[in-house]
Amino acid sequence: MFLFLVVALAVVVAAVTLAVVGGGDGTGPLPEAEPQRLHDPLPPGRPVAREDIDRLRFPLAARGYRMADVDDALNRLAAELTERDARIADLESALAGARAAAESARTRQDGQEEQQ
Repeated sequence: MFLFLVVALAVVVAAVTLAVVGGGDGTGPLPEAEPQRLHDPLPPGRPVAREDIDRLRFPLAARGYRMADVDDALNRLAAELTERDARIADLESALAGARAAAESARTRQDGQEEQQ
């Protein structure tokens, strides 16, 4: 009985090996599978919105996610955050200047009213 199980196991292993290597159906080895790519990348023509991030799904690879897709997305987000931070800093400095100018004008106007 033991000999029969060993022979049966060897036959099954040989059949599976032949099928995987390409001897099973006569068409050769298995075709190369196309690697999955990011189907819905971040939009190149406009700033990234919250909805774009919510829809972003990375395809799975053999050991997690494709590093190139994740790196591209993170680089794009980092560049946009840097640009937004610079824009916010510019607007805050412009607002501070406008407030200072308005305060200066108000003080001048108050001084002129006191002189009259």
